Amino acid sequence: MKSERLDMTQHRRYSGLKVGALAVPTVAALILTGCSASTGSSSSSGGSQEFSLSFATSNTIESPFQVLAENYMKSHPNVKITFNPQPNDSYDQTLRTQLQAGNASDVVVTSPGSGTGRSILPLVQAGFLEPLDDAAKQLLPEGSASTFGTDGKVYGQATEITISALVSNETAATAAGGFPADFSSLQQQCKALESSGKSLFALAGSAPPNTGLMAMSLAASRVYAEDPKWNDKRAAKEATFAGSDGWKSALEAVNTLKDAGCFQKGAAGGGFDAITKGLASGTSVSGFIPAPSWKQLQSAAGGSQFAVRPFPAEQGSGNSYVFASANYAFSINAASKNKDAAKAFLDWAAQPEQTKAFAEIDGALPVSGLDKYDFDGGAYKNVGGLMKDGKYGPLPNIQWPNSAVYDALATGVQGIITGQKSPDQVLQAMDAAWDQ
Repeated sequence: MKSERLDMTQHRRYSGLKVGALAVPTVAALILTGCSASTGSSSSSGGSQEFSLSFATSNTIESPFQVLAENYMKSHPNVKITFNPQPNDSYDQTLRTQLQAGNASDVVVTSPGSGTGRSILPLVQAGFLEPLDDAAKQLLPEGSASTFGTDGKVYGQATEITISALVSNETAATAAGGFPADFSSLQQQCKALESSGKSLFALAGSAPPNTGLMAMSLAASRVYAEDPKWNDKRAAKEATFAGSDGWKSALEAVNTLKDAGCFQKGAAGGGFDAITKGLASGTSVSGFIPAPSWKQLQSAAGGSQFAVRPFPAEQGSGNSYVFASANYAFSINAASKNKDAAKAFLDWAAQPEQTKAFAEIDGALPVSGLDKYDFDGGAYKNVGGLMKDGKYGPLPNIQWPNSAVYDALATGVQGIITGQKSPDQVLQAMDAAWDQ
């Protein structure tokens, strides 16, 4: 896959968020249904209009993408949308397979950049996506155009701003004596929780998207807080994963967390349901999942309060840091026979009232108007200061030249958890994937 170099200035004020690609969707639901090709015909002038929509899901909570589409059908009675939800851990492969076979949905949920199998740039390079209009261009976060398309064209319409850090059951954290302030106290609390049959973190150890996100979260304060342009140095061959003290520290921290009893029992074989059940019940305090999950978990937890937190940095380092970016986008299948109906839906979804509604549905931050967002109080109060101080950047893998680098990280961390791989082996595999 051809490498795409991106101009990324990672320290941005919250009025000009950068975009990133995320391998894990928000905790959302529905079981796998049949994969239908584009069906019917569409017209832009009043007749019956129909199209299909694919998105990734992780559990049994309703998807915000489906809720938005259902609201569209309510306000447009002549429109029929067929939903094709796919399990998150197989979504990338399924999407590529369907696009190659010519039977993918008319509208598909993608991610900016080139770091995952659902990323926009490689899908554009393969000719799978349709250029979008000015409504999509107007939603581009500052400096993100090169991650949403090429040659001045846009192939994805941003839906929200997602923070990737920790989602915490605040009620459970209070019962455990409060959330740890630094990495040292974190280890102590892990041991105390383990002795009571609980855990500080719930981990889907069998799901590479979750293990990969955990590793990047550990690298936030160890790599990118200290050197926001580390990826640029790797691209210029001025640095390597294996030669990076920060990356080595991040993966060694996986062993530290495991040895301290920070994960729930059976974490290596856990799926996404281990996170939702653990956090909702309070048997686990927090999880490495996208921030919008706080709302869905709070709805399911029956009284517990949830919030978003940065992963605790080393004591005295001052390196608290989070990832924040427009991680999801609507794209139109270039082979769709229902492009008019699909574009009408995207134009509607781009309206300010709809972008605000989508963020509220999903518990995320709005893709527009974030400079006026009130971080005080509510789920984002613990990260508001970092956002205002510019202590954030996009997820690292948006700059990685292919999805194999992230795959090497995610599956490698699984090996660390099971004792089959060392941090050095994983970092070497990431370098090999980058240079392939």
